[in-house]
Amino acid sequence: MVEDCLARIDDAAGHGGVAFLQVDRDGARRAADAMDVLRAANAAPSRFAGIPISIKDLFDVQGQITRAGSRVLDPAPAPADAPAVERLRRAGFVLIGRTNMSEFAFSGLGLNPHFGTPLSPWNRGEARIAGGSTSGGAVSVSDLMAHAALGTDTGGSCRIPAAFCGLVGFKPTADRIPRDGAVPLSTTLDSIGSIARSVNCCEALDAILSGHSPAAVGVRQAAGLRLAAPQNYVLDGIDGAVEAGFNLAIASCEAAGMTIDRITIPELDTIPAINAKGGFAAAESYAWHRPLLETRAELYDPRVIVRVRRGAEQGAADFIDLLHARAALIEGVAARIADYDALVLPTVPTIPPRLDAFAADADYGRLNLLALRNPTVVNMIDGCAISLPVHEPGSAPVGLMLAARRGEDARLFQIARAVEHLVSRARMD
Repeated sequence: MVEDCLARIDDAAGHGGVAFLQVDRDGARRAADAMDVLRAANAAPSRFAGIPISIKDLFDVQGQITRAGSRVLDPAPAPADAPAVERLRRAGFVLIGRTNMSEFAFSGLGLNPHFGTPLSPWNRGEARIAGGSTSGGAVSVSDLMAHAALGTDTGGSCRIPAAFCGLVGFKPTADRIPRDGAVPLSTTLDSIGSIARSVNCCEALDAILSGHSPAAVGVRQAAGLRLAAPQNYVLDGIDGAVEAGFNLAIASCEAAGMTIDRITIPELDTIPAINAKGGFAAAESYAWHRPLLETRAELYDPRVIVRVRRGAEQGAADFIDLLHARAALIEGVAARIADYDALVLPTVPTIPPRLDAFAADADYGRLNLLALRNPTVVNMIDGCAISLPVHEPGSAPVGLMLAARRGEDARLFQIARAVEHLVSRARMD
């Protein structure tokens, strides 16, 4: 498995050179050899021992340089693994390399002017983006250069690239997995998630990363589940391909006995005003980056530094207002969805844009906000969410997002398995 992934990474006709910022060929081979020996002795640390996984470039891996997709940070090797990385290593996963990303994870598009921009596997000749910020991680999985990817999600950074690359992306409740050893974007909204090819894969990774036991694998009965499909805010600007794929998935769920209520959640319409001054990401990233801005500003991606610097516009009172507004949002949305098992909505309202759509800063800003809009809802309400592919094979990728309240991660996986079973069958019919 490791040799096959390395061959794909090194293929000159492939996408490994832009998806990965560092490939640990020797370390991966040594780990694979060790897992083979342990398995032969019936001593493998887990049933996942030997599976190659990619690591987003903002995680510390002992002995490797953490760049966070930037040229700003000091090139000093990390002294220890981040807890998330250490847990994967302890389970026997093979860390095959570090993947490209939006600089400091501050974009939902995945563009990187320093190291190149990974592209969606769909219609790659048209140069359509893979989404971000975990862009290289998604491409590593879609192109079979790894069998899963460790990422982060502050406003969709696992779910957007999963949707744009035809994969499954999971964002857990924020405090479910320790975030130490990962370069922060927003300490309020950051969470550590995964990108893989199925709900079961993401659930297995979540169990290892969080230390929770996964629920018994099986398909939950669809009949009797109640989902809420918001009709305001999250459907604005939806394009035809996304609308068609989403509606087909909803119809499959309803035909199987799910109740899906089209509801209005007025609180969602307040999110743009809440984040009008840059929100938590601007304030908290500015606090972290402030020393670097004083000495290395010229090394930043100009489209990232302008967003970081917005944090300087917020005072203490503004941040307190932000905390209160988020608390009110969480309470209001919780009341609206109290009688439902989960929310269902499009992950992103568009298919992957072409890379040449971002020449102008105004278009970059507009498309970035559009990509982030729906996933950010879940981070703002402190929930958990998963994106599932619902497009027909070969067509433009479309993601369906299921979201649940804080701490309902295990229940969400059960619901996601039921929906995945239905939409996968519909995609093949």
